[in-house]
Amino acid sequence: MSSTIRLTMAQALAKFLTKQKTMIDGKTVPLFGGVFAIFGHGNVAGFGEALYQVRGELPTYRAHNEQTMAHAAIGFAKASFRRRMMAVTSSIGPGATNMVTAAALAHVNRLPLLLLPGDVFANRAPDPVLQQAENFSDGTVSVNDVFRPVSRYFDRITRPEQIISALARAMQVLTDPAECGPVTLSLCQDVQAEAFDYPSAMFEERVWVPRRPEPDRNELDAAVATLKASRKTVIIAGGGVLYSEATETLRAFAEKHGIPVMETQAGKSSLPHVHALNMGSVGVTGSSASNLLAEEADVVLAVGSRLQDFTTGSWALFKADGVKIIGLNTQPFDAAKHRAQTLVADAKAGLEALDAKLGDWKNSDAWVSTAKSARGTWLASAKAVTDPTNALPSDAQVIGAVHRARSSKAILVCASGGLPGELHKLWPAGGPGSYHLDYGYSTMGYEIAGGLGVKIARPNDDVIVMLGDGSYMMANSEISSSIMIGKKLTIVVLDNGGFGCINRLQMATGGANFNNLFKDAYHEVMPEIDFAKHAESMGAWSRKVSSVGELETALKEAAGIDRTTVLVIDTDPLVTTEAGGHWWDVAVPEVSVRPQVNAARKEYEQALKAQQL
Repeated sequence: MSSTIRLTMAQALAKFLTKQKTMIDGKTVPLFGGVFAIFGHGNVAGFGEALYQVRGELPTYRAHNEQTMAHAAIGFAKASFRRRMMAVTSSIGPGATNMVTAAALAHVNRLPLLLLPGDVFANRAPDPVLQQAENFSDGTVSVNDVFRPVSRYFDRITRPEQIISALARAMQVLTDPAECGPVTLSLCQDVQAEAFDYPSAMFEERVWVPRRPEPDRNELDAAVATLKASRKTVIIAGGGVLYSEATETLRAFAEKHGIPVMETQAGKSSLPHVHALNMGSVGVTGSSASNLLAEEADVVLAVGSRLQDFTTGSWALFKADGVKIIGLNTQPFDAAKHRAQTLVADAKAGLEALDAKLGDWKNSDAWVSTAKSARGTWLASAKAVTDPTNALPSDAQVIGAVHRARSSKAILVCASGGLPGELHKLWPAGGPGSYHLDYGYSTMGYEIAGGLGVKIARPNDDVIVMLGDGSYMMANSEISSSIMIGKKLTIVVLDNGGFGCINRLQMATGGANFNNLFKDAYHEVMPEIDFAKHAESMGAWSRKVSSVGELETALKEAAGIDRTTVLVIDTDPLVTTEAGGHWWDVAVPEVSVRPQVNAARKEYEQALKAQQL
């Protein structure tokens, strides 16, 4: 007869999390780096007490906002290349639904996140409880059902023994390279406190190591044949290269076969910026080098990329007749996009298998020469826009200042607005993971919280967060959390007086300047926000600087400060890097009373002709 241990459901859950391990650099370490928690009546008595009992093995971090604590957990997982992760728990009602945006972020970006929101009473005796949203036609629904479309796996725990099978399924999803994404276990608050005789085997230590699927023989042979018939192959490196820890494999493969590499937002830092075959960013925010090659390529080997519209120029970037795409991806859904030849496999295992079969095959010398020449032209353009001038600084000039002051050894964190496009083009990433962007969901407010998660995952690294005034206003409270738990961030706030990125898009599509910049919005009093004083009020060391030169000086000074620092600089909302880039499909109204919109519509219709369906 197997032994059992009597625990509440919440205690069993907490104990189980402490027993999950992974192997990194030959050492066994906890799979879960901790739990972010904001307690309320739906989780404080049950799961809160359970977390207290395991606090020595599973740290509990207090946050200020449920959405941003989940962002921090996502940042931790991404910085750990999905090898480690965190859980987040909230009360029912608004505490739970605040986390839906973060769940969508993790879902889009294929990142592991364990969401543990409190839920209503399974026994329904006190219904309707505080914060319960009743459904007039379905008694089984609670607000937590909104997590279903943004969870890879969703379960509602209405009996204490259900947590046994739910956790087994959750772990399979969280650690699977193809299925990886958020898991939501909705915890009915009465069930959290109910006891059950759990099998002791449930709490045995489990070490999770990455699964590396090998390619199918037929798919591999087909991919090799396509490559061998090519003279102009390029590689698009996506986030899967980093998550597979395949950066060295990619470098060796590219060098041996003479293949230029271009990087997505998630894949940037797959190759060091200084590598001769690194053409930089690709697509809408791509370098001139990458986009030139993408337009001429006869074969595109997409490694670990979901081929988002920013990567493909809304599927108008690849222009060569008969161009073929090979989708090397662990997820068949991603591998098969746009009629690609599928090569379903782990990125590292797939590249190794291709290399073994390709033998001495290489791209043509002329193609490699074209790539290196285009790279040189692009680097000159990048330097020109990042060098300082006496004008109101552009985002590009601020990026140049940050890099000169802190170098490619830093981890750069960003998420939304105009900065991701400029950073994708211009930030000279160093080692793997040194460039950390959420541009799958492009979530305003991710930056500071995500940076906190990065710092928890990589405490010895210099973590720099860059964001605009719009993102800062949406979510800044985790500045205080970073100071409370002693995780220093360097935060650079670029104040362009509103939503500068969308204002530029509005102008580009013929729209009138309206409701984006403060000066173009309805207000009785023009806002005058002192971001430096605001950050200082939360305990940060802060400065407002008036020039790029002052910013460099302040960044060097801030490096010696022992807590989170915030530097603020005014920037030009209209200037953006003209070199590089590609058309992006943003629908322009077909009918308008404004001639600017009608002119933009004509240009839009012309651009649509290059789009491949």
